[in-house]
Amino acid sequence: MSKKKIFWCKTCLNMSTRPRIEFNSKGSCNACLRTEEKKTIDWNKRNDELKLLLDKYRSKDGGFDCVVPCSGGKDGSHVAYNLKHKYGMNPLAVTIRPALSMELGDKNLYNFIHSGFNHIHVTPNPKVMQVLNKYGFIEKGFPYYGWLIAIHTAVIRTAYNFNVPLIFYGEDGEVEYGGSVENKDRAMYGIDYMKRVYLEGGYEKVLKKAVDDGILESSDLYFFNFPNDNEIKKKDLSFTHWSYFENWDPYTNYLTAKNNCGLQEKDDANSGTFTNFAQNDQALYSLHAYLMYLKFGFGRATQDAGIEIRREAMTRDQALNLVKIYDNMYPSEHIDDYLEYYQMSKEEFDVVIDKWVNKDLFVKEDGIWNPKFEVGQDFEI
Repeated sequence: MSKKKIFWCKTCLNMSTRPRIEFNSKGSCNACLRTEEKKTIDWNKRNDELKLLLDKYRSKDGGFDCVVPCSGGKDGSHVAYNLKHKYGMNPLAVTIRPALSMELGDKNLYNFIHSGFNHIHVTPNPKVMQVLNKYGFIEKGFPYYGWLIAIHTAVIRTAYNFNVPLIFYGEDGEVEYGGSVENKDRAMYGIDYMKRVYLEGGYEKVLKKAVDDGILESSDLYFFNFPNDNEIKKKDLSFTHWSYFENWDPYTNYLTAKNNCGLQEKDDANSGTFTNFAQNDQALYSLHAYLMYLKFGFGRATQDAGIEIRREAMTRDQALNLVKIYDNMYPSEHIDDYLEYYQMSKEEFDVVIDKWVNKDLFVKEDGIWNPKFEVGQDFEI
């Protein structure tokens, strides 16, 4: 059997195991290549495209003219703030309530709303959400898969019901952080892309299994189903990423949210990373980041370090040290919450974790999964 080489980007620390990532002949990943490419983009021209799009959908009667998914975090706040205050739009902010929401996230959402936004808080049936999150955890290794579905389906359904056809998501994470670049030169995208890329395919299988197992009824899934093609066409629903129109920078977004929308940071670093100003809305994100590490060999610290390297705020050597410290951080502070939420024993929980570990990358020693590799040092499996 031929061996497979595992390697890291020579510019940042993106790992070759990242789904859909590509590298050039010099070993730089497509996220780093995209950073260089963005220096050549005519952002004034992109801004003109944005203005044309906004004028097409701008309300003439004072109604809402676009929807922005917002958790109260930096990215949605940045998009909503600019749409309202820079471009004179009337955005409707929509939040899909996550399971195991955290106090700081709730406070940041409150601050965002009270900085001056119209807002809808959608809470899909929590029992249904729990079932889908548990199925996602067990069947796909996605601990908040139900919520991941709903931030697409329920947001789009809300836009449909309010007759607001234009929906602005923040960034295309595939293009910005390493993955598929098929949409890098397209302003708009469709539901097929959401299903195939953001929901990793097979989203219908999770819903079908929950129904076939007799746990849920089809009628439970209103907020977890996309509108059909006829509904999309009827309301002219359109989906776009703000990152197509602006040179996307998460730190700039953080400053916008902090200075204008009341965003507050944690007092210390977030679980699994060295930053403290992102992903503070739900406890399940820490489990997601840990599973990502066990599946692919990189975690939240690697992703944050890549962002810092690409914006020239950190060297690769500095990032290496931080990744070695933080990536393999077990989310111990939330384990009791996870067990209660999933209605699992610790033994059952560990069986699911172990199921998703890449055994080529990790070995279990004294009950702890440890990497077989040294970050940044290429090896073969």
